Amino acid sequence: MSAPSPALQRLRLRTELRRARTSAGLTQRQVAEKMEWSSSKLIRIEAGEVGISVNDLRPLLAAYGVTDRRRIETLLDLARGGRKMPFSEFRDIFGKEFQQYLEFESSASLVRMFNSLQIPGILQTEEYMRTIIPAYNRTLSEEALERHVEARLMRQELLVGDEGAQWFFILDEAVIRRQVGGRGVMRKQLERLSELAARPRITMMILPFSAGAHAGMEGPFTHFEFETDEIADLAYMENPRGDSYTTNDPEETGRYLGRFWELEDLVVKDDIPELLRRLTERVETGSDDLVALLRSAEESSNE
Repeated sequence: MSAPSPALQRLRLRTELRRARTSAGLTQRQVAEKMEWSSSKLIRIEAGEVGISVNDLRPLLAAYGVTDRRRIETLLDLARGGRKMPFSEFRDIFGKEFQQYLEFESSASLVRMFNSLQIPGILQTEEYMRTIIPAYNRTLSEEALERHVEARLMRQELLVGDEGAQWFFILDEAVIRRQVGGRGVMRKQLERLSELAARPRITMMILPFSAGAHAGMEGPFTHFEFETDEIADLAYMENPRGDSYTTNDPEETGRYLGRFWELEDLVVKDDIPELLRRLTERVETGSDDLVALLRSAEESSNE
C-alpha cells in the first residue's frame, strides 16, 4: 500500500494535537507560554496552515503529558510525512483558504461537489480555464494566469487511473449550457465531461432546470470524506467574491451532506455521457442558443 498523502498526514497530526491539548486541559495561550512561542504559531499549527518540525513536536508532546512511546513515534512520523504539502509551489497565487482546500482535495477518499455557476476547475479544459479565470479576475497578469492554468491541470491528475478518491459531481443545467468562450470552447468542454463521466471513479449528475427551486440555490459547495475515522468530514463553500468557509463541525457537514442527497433526488443521472454528447451536437448547430431562439420568435411575430 502507498503511504498516506502529506496532506492526510498533516490533517491527522493537527487532529491529534488538538485532542492531546484538550485532554491536558490546556488553552492555546497556556501552551504558547509554556513553549515560549507566539500564540499565532500554535494556532497556525492546529489549523494545518503550517507544519511542525520534529524538534518542536517532541517538547510539545511532553508539555501535553504524552508519554506513550508508540504514540509519540506515530506522531513524529506524521510530522515528517506532512512537511511537503501538495501545491505548495502555488502559494504565491492562492490564499491560505484555497491552499487548504487543495490539501483536502488531494487527501480525501470521497468528494461530493455541487456547482451552479461554472464547470468545476478540476474538470475544465485548458481553453475553458483561459476564458473563465480572467472573466472574474480582470486584474490578473498573464504570468499569474499561466500559473493558475498550470495548477488546475495538475489537480486533474487526481482523476487519472483506477485508484484514488470517488468523485460525485452535480452540475446545474446552467453550467453545461452557458457558452463560456463560445461554441468551439464549449464543445470541447462538453466532450471532456462526457469522457470523464464514463470513468469508474467519477459519477456525473445534471440538475435540470425543471427541478425548479432547490436546496443548492444557496451556492456551490464541496463535501469531503477521508479514509480514516480519525479525521472528521469537511465542507467547503465559496462565493463569487472569493470569500470561502471551511468547517468540520459535524452538524454543519451533516447539513451539507444532506443537501447533496436532496439534490441527488432531483438530478438526471442515467446515460450522462450520451446526454453530454447530444448536447455537444446541439452546441455545434446552435440549436441550444436562447438568444437565437428569441430572435427567431421575434421574427415570426413580425411576419
